[in-house]
Amino acid sequence: MVPETTKSALWRGRTLALLGILLVSANLRTAVAALSPIFAEIRTDIPLTSVGIGVLGMLPPICFAVFGIVAPVFTRRASLETVMVVALLVMLAGHVLRSLAGSFALLAAGSAVTFAGMAVGNVLLPPLVKRYFPDRIGLLTSLYATVMSVSTLLPPLIAVPVADGLGWRSSVGMWGVIAVLAVLPWIGVLLARMPGEPHRAEVDEADPGALGVWRTSIGWSLAVVFGVSALNAYAMFAWLPQLLRETAGADPVQSGALLSLFAAMGIPAGLLIPVLASRMRNVGWLIYAGIVFFVLGYGGLIFVPGSATWLWVTFAGLGPLLFPLCLVLINLRTRTHAGAVALSGFVQGVGYIIGAFGPLLVGVLHQATGAWTLPLVFLLLTALAAALAGAVVARPAKLEDHLRERSAAR
Repeated sequence: MVPETTKSALWRGRTLALLGILLVSANLRTAVAALSPIFAEIRTDIPLTSVGIGVLGMLPPICFAVFGIVAPVFTRRASLETVMVVALLVMLAGHVLRSLAGSFALLAAGSAVTFAGMAVGNVLLPPLVKRYFPDRIGLLTSLYATVMSVSTLLPPLIAVPVADGLGWRSSVGMWGVIAVLAVLPWIGVLLARMPGEPHRAEVDEADPGALGVWRTSIGWSLAVVFGVSALNAYAMFAWLPQLLRETAGADPVQSGALLSLFAAMGIPAGLLIPVLASRMRNVGWLIYAGIVFFVLGYGGLIFVPGSATWLWVTFAGLGPLLFPLCLVLINLRTRTHAGAVALSGFVQGVGYIIGAFGPLLVGVLHQATGAWTLPLVFLLLTALAAALAGAVVARPAKLEDHLRERSAAR
């Protein structure tokens, strides 16, 4: 592990950890995006109703929230690396179960198992970056956030061709190969660990009071910013194609391409935002930039959806730059690995709970009004709400310091 006061070559003494982090990040969105393109093929074997598809769509944020909250409990019983290996094996089991499913219940159960493993991986990546790359937190966060964005784009592009050639079960189950590849570096890290080195993630650090994160302004503010990003992203992924067909006159091919454009904006955001945040004195400007992008994107879709539609979608897609910003701030706003685990679990747990309501509320507002203006205004208002939380997040305070001050005040 590299001391925070020194800066070493990226690969020196930590090549396995680097490979492990990047391969884990390649696993964290594949199962989310692998089903929806091939629902028609799946229906040949498993009846899928609209309600069933809605349930499958809500499973990712719900599982990310529930298992994100409980993930820190696992790290108090075993090392970060050990828990990550188990999470990857759980993902693999879920991929296999989904590919073998003969009923909707088994398909949903396999999906839930996969998303549970992903949720733990979501929480553990920031503290693993802090543990192995404290000298390059911004760079590593940029790398793994970018890999996550790319892994979100790949399944929709290749799911249908694979399903047509090998069947939908192969299309769903093939992502388990990446989970197997991601396990190998972490097993190598565990085997290479010195016999005398602590085997628990927090054994050499004072616990910052993980259960007390919910009492801190840092925890809640970062969770709100993360939740706003998740809510808007999930709402757009669920409804943007239909919105564009009804307001901009886009055909199915065009609306699909514009949804891919929306998703693709996560790549430059993932590359640039963590590096910028790690070097800026006031990250509030990045939060406000994300809000401005949301306002421009939704404003264009409300008032002139049929003109320069690609530009409004691009702006809306840049709004979720708040996501990689929150990932890097989890490390920048903590002093210890235990603090990073506690803050990561809380922020992602609460944030994904907020995010899960995005598609539902947008759908309810659309059904109630028969139009898209009110749903877009709602999304715009949620983005503005992040500005209040952003003022707190921008302060360069540490979670452990907040908890220490609270303890001293009692």
